[in-house]
Amino acid sequence: MSRPIILGIVGDSAAGKTTLTRGIAQVLGPENVTLICTDDYHRYDRQQRAEIGITALHPDCNHLDIMQQHLSLLRTGQPILKPVYSHKTGSFEPPMYIKPNKFVIIEGLLGYSTRAARDCYDVKVYLAPPEPLRAKWKVKRDTLKRGYTPEQVLAELDKREPDSEQFIRPQRQWSDIVVSFYPQKAEDVDETNGHLNVRLVLRPTIPHPDFTPIINLSNGVSGSAIRLGLDRDMNKPVDVLEVDGHATLEQVNKLEHIICSDMPHLRSVCDRESNPELGKIAGTTGETLQSYPLALTQLIITYHMLKATQIYQ
Repeated sequence: MSRPIILGIVGDSAAGKTTLTRGIAQVLGPENVTLICTDDYHRYDRQQRAEIGITALHPDCNHLDIMQQHLSLLRTGQPILKPVYSHKTGSFEPPMYIKPNKFVIIEGLLGYSTRAARDCYDVKVYLAPPEPLRAKWKVKRDTLKRGYTPEQVLAELDKREPDSEQFIRPQRQWSDIVVSFYPQKAEDVDETNGHLNVRLVLRPTIPHPDFTPIINLSNGVSGSAIRLGLDRDMNKPVDVLEVDGHATLEQVNKLEHIICSDMPHLRSVCDRESNPELGKIAGTTGETLQSYPLALTQLIITYHMLKATQIYQ
């Protein structure tokens, strides 16, 4: 029986969830995708949170029971009346009637916080950039788009840290893929997004493409721009795929070929002319940058969503 394919993208505030989501939605076709942010399930508005002394990251500050109920309804193709929270005003707006499309992308802070919610996803992604980089992204976003001063943002980060450690980061263990964008040197947090490397932790909870040909691509050369290895994450064995920001188009094309050859009908997704949004990022001065690590990450996640359609649709 046909039903929507549901992707979860969870991570701390300003971890890059929206940037990652945007490219995936463009590849799948905006008309085929329903986007939902779990921030809409906040229990309190901004003023109430300040008065109570609770952060938006705390489970008690969110209607997690309603969120998981709505996820269950969406999974079976049923519509929901979704609450709406405005980050611009810090208050709630009238709810929206949402009917799920072929694909549903759920992004937010606490998407994997309950067993019932986790069971609703076909693919679960967790974003884990280094904390200094996330702080830089949060200052940039909240000052430009939400009207805060840098000092206010940094103070809020300090206030949220205990809840981040207790409630957000533990959700990493439930993900199928952990995505970590990072600078080539730890101190270079001012690098533009287009030059960031990516480290993808691939858990055996879902079947990934056969990336072993990558070992042959590198030819054992130390410092290769694309690397595959074995590691442990949260004390469990995982595969790790790394792509450097300085990887060439030729190297990236070879990796894309590996992914696309595993699923013939994905070839149209791999056509760069048909999907110009893959890997696109807005630069610090508004210019558009191309990130091959981001493009490959979006492609791998899209691969898993399309793979799921073969089973359930």
